[in-house]
Amino acid sequence: MADMLTIAGRPFRSRLILGTGKYDDFATMRAAVDASSCEMVTVAVRRVDLDDPGLDITGALPDDALLLPNTSGAETAAEAVRLARLARAGGLPDWIKLEVIPDPRYLLPDPVETLRAAEELADDGFTVLPYMHADPVMAQRLEAVGCPAVMPLAAPIGSGRGLKLRDAIRIIIEQAGVPVVVDAGLGAPSHAAESMEMGADAVLVNTAIARASDPVRMARAFRLGVESGREAFLAGVIAESEIAAASSPTTGVLGS
Repeated sequence: MADMLTIAGRPFRSRLILGTGKYDDFATMRAAVDASSCEMVTVAVRRVDLDDPGLDITGALPDDALLLPNTSGAETAAEAVRLARLARAGGLPDWIKLEVIPDPRYLLPDPVETLRAAEELADDGFTVLPYMHADPVMAQRLEAVGCPAVMPLAAPIGSGRGLKLRDAIRIIIEQAGVPVVVDAGLGAPSHAAESMEMGADAVLVNTAIARASDPVRMARAFRLGVESGREAFLAGVIAESEIAAASSPTTGVLGS
């Protein structure tokens, strides 16, 4: 309980956040969320049907999980702000995962529009968690306008390629005064563990779990990966060495 993730004053035991897209059905999604033990789930504002509970994805999620509406589909700051305000008006939390993505092929976030939207939403009372490229300068700018966490991508969304932007994320972690959540591109629990070992505060995973052969089992595997990576970080991972170092003593042994 002492090692809690805290974002905007709210504590979380779990450092794994789940996305809710790409599952075959709501039942599988709910089972995966339960297996992951996560306490925060993202849901696209466009997938929330406030008029028909039977079609509303939020009805299939645990009551005690924090819903994190995201502005998926927004290509400009204005569109993202409109979606966030629509979510709040519909009764969803004023926490928002900010996504401004005009690029249809690689799905990379627009840094200028993201910063503009983040500043406006933060001034409007939202708790803004921005999805961003792994840019240390942008991370500092977003923190400066009031974002209580930053969410750099590890690799393109849904690619499963792992920590391709490791060095830049390492700098973000080193410089950040807010939690750093590695988001997008993680494909295996080992990628999540590696993110945590290098000091990330949390990871967000969707495709790697939802499109696995067994999403529920994969959700459990990611939970264990995050937990083991965090434990390794707290324990202190040894530094790499260019030469070998004997693990057995070289003095005080027979024949010495």
